[in-house]
Amino acid sequence: MQAALVAGETSGDLLAGLLLDGLKLRWPGLQSVGIGGPQMAQRGFEAWWPHDKLAVHGFSWEVLRRYREILGIRNQLKARLLQHRPDVFIGVDAPDFNLDLEAALRAQGIKTVHFVCPSIWAWRPERVEKIRRSADHVLCIFPFEPALLAAHGVAASYVGHPLASVIPMQPDQAAARATLGLAGQDAVVALLPGSRASEIAYLAGHFFQAAKLIRQARPATKFIVPVVADRQAQVTAVLAASGMNDQVQLVMGQSHSVLAACDVTLIASGTATLEAALFKRPMVIAYRMGALSWLLMRRKRLQPWVGLPNILCRDFVVPELLQEAATPVALAQEVLCWLDAKTHAPEKIRALEQRFGALHVELQRDTPQLAAHAIAQLLSN
Repeated sequence: MQAALVAGETSGDLLAGLLLDGLKLRWPGLQSVGIGGPQMAQRGFEAWWPHDKLAVHGFSWEVLRRYREILGIRNQLKARLLQHRPDVFIGVDAPDFNLDLEAALRAQGIKTVHFVCPSIWAWRPERVEKIRRSADHVLCIFPFEPALLAAHGVAASYVGHPLASVIPMQPDQAAARATLGLAGQDAVVALLPGSRASEIAYLAGHFFQAAKLIRQARPATKFIVPVVADRQAQVTAVLAASGMNDQVQLVMGQSHSVLAACDVTLIASGTATLEAALFKRPMVIAYRMGALSWLLMRRKRLQPWVGLPNILCRDFVVPELLQEAATPVALAQEVLCWLDAKTHAPEKIRALEQRFGALHVELQRDTPQLAAHAIAQLLSN
């Protein structure tokens, strides 16, 4: 069994790694190649390019600046795959890169699977036509997506969200704190400004300035930031510029331990917000990007929510502060509201935990097995 995969950033690498677990169980001699990261490499994946080559942010010049490089990678990858012809190509998220590649490979008779339905229910609904041309089958991580795709003639399966099976239903906060050197009585705020360089550029400074304001109001508060190795220098530089070097603890990786340990997280919109919800943690979601990128995205939005926990709960269960609203003062105020609730309104915290617990149950499936079964069915046709 030969499978080609493309995962474009840290979250895609994690999802693809879990998918490879299922594929290797079904096909023990699996050979997997393409574009990926360290999680995939641990499963024996051969990366022809590293996954962070595809990590881009926003629209307009932010993408155009790297367009030629990314297009060149896609063209080289397409030529290589058409020469070697894997049994299946699996595009993991990264729809702007993967869907066009899938369409080209499918036109040449290679079976194509797209893992993670593009959020056509949130914005850019016109993308469903591209999905129909590109993918023989879509693996969906949210339960309402297969029916939506079926209405447009796209074959799809709900396989659950892989993270819901990785993250425990009852996280062990005490153990996570011990691992990170935090005391049980500490008030802990996790700062997650994103894994992309551009997200860190737009958000990290605001997050650290918010931390400074929170510390002024609550001097004993502890702040912790998980960073990936290739972003450490960037985060360290922003932290130094904020004057908060001595007040913020940086840890390499360990984002799940950080989320399990914290009382509340200030977090960039993205997959990490769903991870925080599965850890049943209060959060403040923030996002900032270039002005033109923001204008284009705002015009294409179909829902009032941006954060995945709010979208899935169909309500503003946690605050969202976007673009100009994401000021250090506003971010600090919202985090302080959650910290105050822990002492003065614990019922608010319990209600949120119950909401996130129900969401966890809904998303929990044996994703690697279900995904491998769907792929096997596709290949048998």
